[in-house]
Amino acid sequence: MLGQSRRLAALALVAACSSSAPTQSTDKRAQDDRASYEGRPIAETCSYLGADWLDRADREAREQPERVLDLLAIQPGSTVADVGAGTGYFTVRLAKRVGATGEVIATELQPEMLRLLDHRVSRERITNVRLIRGTEQEAKLPERCCDLVLMVDVYHELSSPPAIMAGVRRALKPKGRLVLVEYKGEDPKIPIKPEHKMTLAQIKKELAPLGFAFVTSHETLPDQRVVIFTRDDAPP
Repeated sequence: MLGQSRRLAALALVAACSSSAPTQSTDKRAQDDRASYEGRPIAETCSYLGADWLDRADREAREQPERVLDLLAIQPGSTVADVGAGTGYFTVRLAKRVGATGEVIATELQPEMLRLLDHRVSRERITNVRLIRGTEQEAKLPERCCDLVLMVDVYHELSSPPAIMAGVRRALKPKGRLVLVEYKGEDPKIPIKPEHKMTLAQIKKELAPLGFAFVTSHETLPDQRVVIFTRDDAPP
């Protein structure tokens, strides 16, 4: 029954994100005019019941995770945070990049998702990952711990961007980088609902007041962009 429930939830998650799904939602927050930030609706957070969708067969071809990490040139020995890590799709790849002398701090809101992530890390015998349960108001990252904080398809789901990003900013080392991977809001052909996409202009508009300085945006992925920031007191 649990497997069937997860399959149904995965289909529901696809419908929630797909542009071909009905536009009317029964989700209370989606109907609440207050569930917005800087003029955009806040997307619903992915439930652990739809976790199978995070490891869907075509994700590697469309999102090209190794290419993303190549663009970031993560050095062995680095400390990297995977905020909103989900099932660990990027976590395990990050762990291999930072090596035995580095560390990945993987955070999640849902304890069920953390259990799935813990199982994955254990199954792959990865020993340099630390799991932290965050909240909707706190990133729960140690201060000045990270060379890089990665948020893949996460930022647009934050219910309180100022609160979470304040914690992310504190977690960055002086020359640390924040990296957002987001679906391109400028392209209507990408089959994702608008609330799950962001334009580059919107990303820059939101992050600047939160204490981040824009560095660059990589636009070579089919559907997403990789946007890099530093702390505003640590120019590139």
